[in-house]
Amino acid sequence: MTTERTPALCWLTDMDGVLVHEEKALPGAAEFLERLVERQRRFLVLTNNSIFTPRDLAARLARTGLHVPEESIWTSALATADFLTTQLPGGSAYVIGEAGLTTALHEVGYVMTDSDPDYVVLGETRTYSFEAITRAIRLIGRGARFIATNPDVTGPSPEGPLPATGSVAAMITRATGAEPYFVGKPNPMMFRSAMNRIEAHSESTIMVGDRMDTDVVAGIEAGLETVLVLSGSTAAADVARFPFRPSRILDSIADVIDLI
Repeated sequence: MTTERTPALCWLTDMDGVLVHEEKALPGAAEFLERLVERQRRFLVLTNNSIFTPRDLAARLARTGLHVPEESIWTSALATADFLTTQLPGGSAYVIGEAGLTTALHEVGYVMTDSDPDYVVLGETRTYSFEAITRAIRLIGRGARFIATNPDVTGPSPEGPLPATGSVAAMITRATGAEPYFVGKPNPMMFRSAMNRIEAHSESTIMVGDRMDTDVVAGIEAGLETVLVLSGSTAAADVARFPFRPSRILDSIADVIDLI
């Protein structure tokens, strides 16, 4: 299914399953990025992972042969920091997370504290601490508002799935009765903040992703043209299960190059 739209001047693309898989660049990814630069298209690479800073992720991509400047990477941590600074500039937060999240909050002027913070902010971490989760529960019970970077319940590892932000958020919700506000995908706010970052408009922006339940639905809700690639989490047979459709379904990022 395709619709007539303004030519795409700006692009948002997911990272894992679209550009890379298990620390290897997918075929066509380098050429896709090169074409964006050649055609002077503004773009951002998006990820729900809040562990790493854009500099970390740029280095990770460079090791696969993909060259993306750190200012062209937009994480759920950056989107969370952007959201918080619009809600309460110069606020305070008790943070469970790693450098990607703490750096993003620091850069927007947030104070990190465990003494009567405005927010409890939960992000991804490879070492969830029972003590930290307990402190978060008590702070929320005393009135701190609950924010989480993304709702993903598991993350990948070489040994198998790991509990992720959504799972820990569910534990805190069960203990407090407080539901978090999730900023990352599938919240279309992450896409809107990304578009603000590159001064993009929905009418001329395309989102490329590999998941119907995050990339595509959030893209649709943000008013974007959406491209589903079948190189990641979603198989062609899965698409019919969803009550919404992407604008295009293509095999891989290599097939997207001709759209630029």
